[in-house]
Amino acid sequence: MLIGLTGGIASGKSTVSAIFKEMGCRVIDADLIAREVVEPGSPGLKLMVEAFGGDIIDAEGKLKRDHLGKLVFRDEGLRDKLNNILHPLIIKIIRERIVAEKRKDAGSIIVVDAPLLIEAGLHREMDHVILVYVDEATQMNRLVARDKLSKEAASLRIKAQMPLAEKVRYAHFIIDNRNGQDSTRRQVEKIVTLLKERHK
Repeated sequence: MLIGLTGGIASGKSTVSAIFKEMGCRVIDADLIAREVVEPGSPGLKLMVEAFGGDIIDAEGKLKRDHLGKLVFRDEGLRDKLNNILHPLIIKIIRERIVAEKRKDAGSIIVVDAPLLIEAGLHREMDHVILVYVDEATQMNRLVARDKLSKEAASLRIKAQMPLAEKVRYAHFIIDNRNGQDSTRRQVEKIVTLLKERHK
């Protein structure tokens, strides 16, 4: 069974993903894959340098994420260019890992943890989509505290993604992550139990 897990920046998706993993689900983390595809010497990083110039890498040949972030979060055209480079590379690896996980255990619950699941069109390949939801004020406060950003910088990052209120339309299940980890865990446990019952 394929589950797409998504949510906005600072919505607590990683916390929810960790709970799914604790419950025995196989988790494929798109954020980790996004880092893999731009490692020093990778074809992905080469494409990035061709598109954005050599200033985006440091003396060790590593991607300067903060520098790139400042560029793309202020410019939708550059953000689209970035996504057009990275999304095909990330999606290819996600699909390969789904196949590998199914070979290991055809009956397992595979969770694809991807912030841009819907924007990239991957939600269409999932059996179910789960959205981790918080209101925008909570999202803003968490992002400012977590990443030590100004409210303006945090707002740019939030606005760069599809609003959570819009993502709700694509979700089969919604996890409200505003009321602490115990509440969130109970919601995840309930969903996993329900999915296992449905797919017996």
